[in-house]
Amino acid sequence: MSRNDAATRPPIAVIGGAGHVGLPLALTFANEGHRTLIYDIDGPKIERILSGHMPFLEEGGQEALSQALASGLLQASSSPEGLRNCEFLILVVGTPVDEHLNPTFNAIHRTLEGCLPHLVDGQVLVLRSTVFPGISAHIRRFLAERGLQIEVAFCPERVAQGFSLREFRELPQIISAFDAQTLLRVRRLFEGFSAEILELPPMEAELAKLMTNAWRYLQFAAVNQFYMIAAQSGLDFQRILHACRHRYPRMAGMPGPGLAAGPCLVKDTMQLAAFSQNSFALGHGAMLVNEGLPAFLIEQAARQTDLGDKTVGILGMAFKAGSDDPRDSLSYKMRKLLTLRAARVLCTDPYIQDGRIVPLQQVLEECQVLFVGTPHAEYRGLRPRPGTVVVDVWNCLGETQEIGPSAAADGKDGLK
Repeated sequence: MSRNDAATRPPIAVIGGAGHVGLPLALTFANEGHRTLIYDIDGPKIERILSGHMPFLEEGGQEALSQALASGLLQASSSPEGLRNCEFLILVVGTPVDEHLNPTFNAIHRTLEGCLPHLVDGQVLVLRSTVFPGISAHIRRFLAERGLQIEVAFCPERVAQGFSLREFRELPQIISAFDAQTLLRVRRLFEGFSAEILELPPMEAELAKLMTNAWRYLQFAAVNQFYMIAAQSGLDFQRILHACRHRYPRMAGMPGPGLAAGPCLVKDTMQLAAFSQNSFALGHGAMLVNEGLPAFLIEQAARQTDLGDKTVGILGMAFKAGSDDPRDSLSYKMRKLLTLRAARVLCTDPYIQDGRIVPLQQVLEECQVLFVGTPHAEYRGLRPRPGTVVVDVWNCLGETQEIGPSAAADGKDGLK
């Protein structure tokens, strides 16, 4: 696209745009012909982007970054000064939960406070990350109380981490706003690449995002509970799972068991629970099952061998297979629990370096007990030393791999 053509497209800023959610979106807009500014306080990551290197794994990401930089349409800065020149401000800061599992709004407020001197009337602020229901209206009032005539929209991302660039174009995009004109503006913004546009009122859009992630989390909790029931009775859950799903369409959506982790599922389920005045008993139950799985697996190993004099290894520390993102990975919870039970704990991962990662070969040679934390493709077909106790909830090392519905496909965790 020529610069003349790009001049007719509205300029866009992605606030917090150097991360897994913001950067693929910024690249998509730039490669659609929009002048796009990435604003992020992570200076080293900004420098890496400007030097032409993707800071994390993303299918097609390196090619998309190279294309966007070559066109001259992508800029990146750790200063908010350029925000005043943009018609659309896309905020990818969401509402996490605190230590009491209640949503906290500090991150959004802190980010907006830092941006306020550089915002101007007539802009549209698009909230992109998952937020607590009612936050869109709250942010609209927040801006109005500070004398800014800026409209607010909520247009949630719903793509699989690592596959965002492809899924932006394949999946329907939910949009919402508080007035028809703003809704039309955001529709035009996203319809350049979205397969389909779905319009909702803001709070319904906020709930749709939370319910989507909570539903996935509930599914994984159900199958993890089934796994525990079978394992406690000494039964082969993989055979049971195969029998349940094989050529039986009503069970086609049943996932496999595994560590349901990552930066979305449990957080969003707990936000939905908080919104329901903690009457979402299914959500709390799912959290107890999924968060309790690492301890259950350790107990299963302890029934087979005394962990107290063993070197124990964990294969995979990322929150899902094929990812370099360790955020909220239950492998780290497993490591903490194992340090209280085992003589020594070694961890390996082909994509993550956190200072305590050791080579795979060292883990295989030195460990008497192995836990599969993340079912990376690199581990399939591994044959541990004879006599090694292996705890593999994923059936990653099994000779027969029946791959069912995959959370790697929806990006929220690494379950099969």
